[in-house]
Amino acid sequence: MISTAIRVARVGSAAELAAAALMMLGFPALMLAALIPSVTAFAAAAAVTYLADHYLHRKGSYLVNRLSKVRAGLSIRFLIRELLLILLLARLSLADNLIYYGAVACFIAFYGLQAPHGALVTLIRNRRRMPVATRNVDLASRIRIPDAPPRGLLDRSAEKMLHLDLAAVVGILVSATMDTSVAGFIGIGVTLFLGCLYVLALMPYVRGSKIPPKAEKVLAAVDNWLHEYKPETVLYFSGSKDSAYQVNMWLETMEQLDSKPLVILRERVILTNLAPTTVPVICVPGGVHLMNLDLSNVRVALYAANVGKNIHLLRVPTMKHVFIGHGDSDKLASVNPFSKVYDEVWTAGRAGRDRYAIADVGVRDDDIVEVGRPQLAPIQSWQGVPDGPGDEAADGRCPTVLYAPTWEGWDGDPGNTSIVLAGENIVKKLVKTDPPVRVLYKPHPFTGTVSKEAGAAHQRIVALVEKAAAERAADSRFTVDAVAQTQAKTELARIETRLAELSGTAGDKGDEAEATRDGVADIARYEEIARLRGEWNDAYWRSFGSFEHRVITGAEPRLYDCFNVSDAMVSDISSVVSDFIASGKPYAVTDSAELGVEEFKRQNTAVRAAVILSNSAAELGELLGAVRDPSADALAEDRKELKEYLLGPDDPTSIEQFNTAVANLTRKADTRNLGQESRAAAAGTPGADELSDALSTQPPTR
Repeated sequence: MISTAIRVARVGSAAELAAAALMMLGFPALMLAALIPSVTAFAAAAAVTYLADHYLHRKGSYLVNRLSKVRAGLSIRFLIRELLLILLLARLSLADNLIYYGAVACFIAFYGLQAPHGALVTLIRNRRRMPVATRNVDLASRIRIPDAPPRGLLDRSAEKMLHLDLAAVVGILVSATMDTSVAGFIGIGVTLFLGCLYVLALMPYVRGSKIPPKAEKVLAAVDNWLHEYKPETVLYFSGSKDSAYQVNMWLETMEQLDSKPLVILRERVILTNLAPTTVPVICVPGGVHLMNLDLSNVRVALYAANVGKNIHLLRVPTMKHVFIGHGDSDKLASVNPFSKVYDEVWTAGRAGRDRYAIADVGVRDDDIVEVGRPQLAPIQSWQGVPDGPGDEAADGRCPTVLYAPTWEGWDGDPGNTSIVLAGENIVKKLVKTDPPVRVLYKPHPFTGTVSKEAGAAHQRIVALVEKAAAERAADSRFTVDAVAQTQAKTELARIETRLAELSGTAGDKGDEAEATRDGVADIARYEEIARLRGEWNDAYWRSFGSFEHRVITGAEPRLYDCFNVSDAMVSDISSVVSDFIASGKPYAVTDSAELGVEEFKRQNTAVRAAVILSNSAAELGELLGAVRDPSADALAEDRKELKEYLLGPDDPTSIEQFNTAVANLTRKADTRNLGQESRAAAAGTPGADELSDALSTQPPTR
């Protein structure tokens, strides 16, 4: 029941749910205490509302954001509490007392301070917002970017300002129980003094040396840096906060390019959620600003997603444009007709080429290049279920099965995900199978964003896994090395603390302008972060039993880390399946649309070496049999053949294939540009020189 309430209220925990309930009940209690009247009851109810409100804000609760949508926002809640305090004074027959008039005047003046405070905060944030935010770009030597205001001034500023009324409220309540108004006026004075002080503290950051240069100067500095750096290959990305993984998966590949790389982002929220990288990054929210940047040296532009904002770079004729996508699967997104706008489409292996041929969406075979999947290098091949010491069940080491379903998609097709129709059946059978296996459940981050049914099914699966984990922990067949587990948890905490320090999450991170100024990568720091992430992953898996069922959400551990500790996987039609094939391990795919085994395999290349599951998951035994006894794995050879078909050959390596493709396309771009210059010059038409210049550099649009 509590879990249902948490889900309905969309809060993160039972503590948040309790705080929300106390806050909502606190205001009727305030009114009742004012009407009785009872100073003690009013003070207790006020304390509850203050503390609950503060807790929910500190947790960033979804409920707090929704209250403002129903006209019960932060300012309204504080105003209601203050009005009820005035009512309390009236009911205590203090309407003719000086403290009554003092309280009314105080709250009017206090709310009068909210307007300049809010205006100053908004103005400071707007003036410190950069037209172009960067990482690993040295702008500090070109323009002056001042320090950000102290974080305490702007972080949750409205909440802090409103909470200054606490001194007045306490003082007035004390005066209401005494014959003197001194305490009340002291509290009133403190509230108004602190409010004025807060406003005055913000004023220096509105103008002068406290704000960054104007947009024109910043853009000129970025252009100057681009002219010196001369980027050759660009990774371009636009998307929502939840799609940041689509660009993050390409960052390591960009770091390994033989040409000079650059990442161009279009949304600030993506920059905020970008993984650590040494590649220069430019975030340009404005389309006009992007089109005015000097990208004349770029010869290859890589696109990880098909989105409308791609047009702002696709318009540039001097570079070749390539769709690389963010996964290689049999989904319709992998053969999007929009792909025709690119000069080339790069796929992992022969399968991608054949998909476009079958789909007949206008992408020519000559424009498709097979480059492998460089991101798959960390995926380890399968050696069978390991033996040896460790956490063991009575009949041997527990194999691990990863259930990694994709999300429901936008079109409501039941074949998109197994979550709704098959997810619970899959998990129930896995947690109850004998001999036992461990279940790791890692859903797609978009799960439940479109379909309520998918979201509800996800919650039920989470509950199933957590219940099974609790039952297994109480099962005497499963034992753990408590000392080793404690050591791993201690190590995990140490690594997380150090990572927080290195990533800047443990202290004052400043704002966008300061992050741009100080965002040049420290190579030693970056290498330490990479090493610590590897150590974190190792400690994470040692911090709980190798038999313990687990729900895994969030960015860490990464999907490929889950692949490496798993012995088999159950998933849906998505790039997850194609990636998992790189491991050579047994896998199963759910035919949620009930096409039938033959038709399902005909339509989806990646399942040709898979165990095909119906929505009842009755076929799971075949998958588990292959895991426990490799000699009974009838699909092992099929997986090897399918791996090369989907992902390309192991030699040369994927990164070598990728670099070769970049170099070849760079030559094509150069040839095209030289040809255009020659034709323009040979034509001898008026303005030929200007046309030649325009073809070798981006034309200004300002």
